[in-house]
Amino acid sequence: MNDGTKTAPADIRRMRIDNPKLRERDLAEQLAITEAELIAAHCGHGARRIDADLDRLLAGLGALGEVMALTRNQSAVHEKIGPYDKPVPGKHAAMLLGKEIDLRLFPRHFVHGFAVEKRDGSEVRRSLQFFDAHGDAVHKIHLRAASDVNAYEALVATLSSADQSDTVAVEPQPAAGAAEPASDPVDTDALRTRWADMRDVHQFVGILRDMKLTRRRAVELVGRDFACRLGNEAVAAMMHEAARTALPIMCFVGSRGCIQIHSGPIRTLKQMGPWLNVMDPGFHLHLRTDRICDVWAVKKPTKDGHVTSIEAYDAAGSLIIQFFGQREEGTEERGEWRSLVAGLPVHAQSTAA
Repeated sequence: MNDGTKTAPADIRRMRIDNPKLRERDLAEQLAITEAELIAAHCGHGARRIDADLDRLLAGLGALGEVMALTRNQSAVHEKIGPYDKPVPGKHAAMLLGKEIDLRLFPRHFVHGFAVEKRDGSEVRRSLQFFDAHGDAVHKIHLRAASDVNAYEALVATLSSADQSDTVAVEPQPAAGAAEPASDPVDTDALRTRWADMRDVHQFVGILRDMKLTRRRAVELVGRDFACRLGNEAVAAMMHEAARTALPIMCFVGSRGCIQIHSGPIRTLKQMGPWLNVMDPGFHLHLRTDRICDVWAVKKPTKDGHVTSIEAYDAAGSLIIQFFGQREEGTEERGEWRSLVAGLPVHAQSTAA
C-alpha cells in the first residue's frame, strides 16, 4: 500500500487482526505507514491517547514498580528491566538516573503518546508508547507481572488526552544522511585543537554544533590519534571478550528522543541470523550486525584522562550503538577496557595508513 493514499484506520485494524504475530514496526512498514499511525488507528480498540508530557510522566512512573524500558533505532534494540528511579526533569533534557534504568530524554521529541493494551489469550499486555513528530518510536515502557496496574491506570488517567481520534498527523521523514556534504571544507586543525582541549566528554556535542559537523564525519577527520577505524567485526569481538572476562561496560542505544544506557557486565550472547543478542536477566540487547557499515575506536580527553568508546555507524552515517568501559565519574578509565580495545581488529585502510 504505497500509492500515496492513506490506509483507513479500520483497514489498519483489520491488518493487525490478520497478522497477530507480526511486530508493530514490521506491520507499519508493510502498510507504508508510521508506527504512530498504526497505534493511533487502535484508539478506542485497545489504545488511548495520552499527553507526551515528560515531567508528569516521570513523576508518576516510579509508582509502577518493575517495568521494562525499551529504546531502539533501526538497527539496535535496548531493553532494561527495573523501576523508574531518580528522575531529573529538564526543559531541554531530562534524565533518569536509576541503577537499572538509566536514560537521557529530550522532551521536544516526545510528541505523540499512547497507552496500549494487547490481549494475548487470557493475558493483557500493557505499555506506554511515545513517538516523535515523524511517527517513529522514541521510547516505550512495558508493564511486567510485578508492575502495579492500579498505578498504571492512575497515571494514564492523569495523562489522558482530550483528543482520542484514530488518526495522527505526522511530518515527513528527514532525508537520510541530510548532513553537510563531504566536499565542504573543514578546518581540521581547529577540530583537533578543540578536541584536544576537551575536559569533559559532554563538550563534544558543542564542538559538533559549532563546527557544523556530524559525529561520523568528525571521527573520520580528527586523526588516528583520536579516532581509529576498526573492522566491522570489532563490535562482536569486543562483546564476546567482555562477556568472557566479565568486564563491566556501558552500552548506549539512542532514538531521536532518548538514549538508554546499560552499565555492568554482559554474560549471555546469542547470534540469531543477523542479530547478535545479549540475553541477560535484566538486560536484553538486539543488534543487527549486518547493518554496521563502519566502526571506530574514539578517544576523548577528560580531566581524568582520556576515555575510549567504540562506535558503530550505519550506511547513512547514523550512530547505531556506542560502548565505553564502565567507570565512576572522577576516576580513570579501566586499563582492562583500554587493553581490550587496543587488541581489536583494525580496518584494512587504517593498517595501510
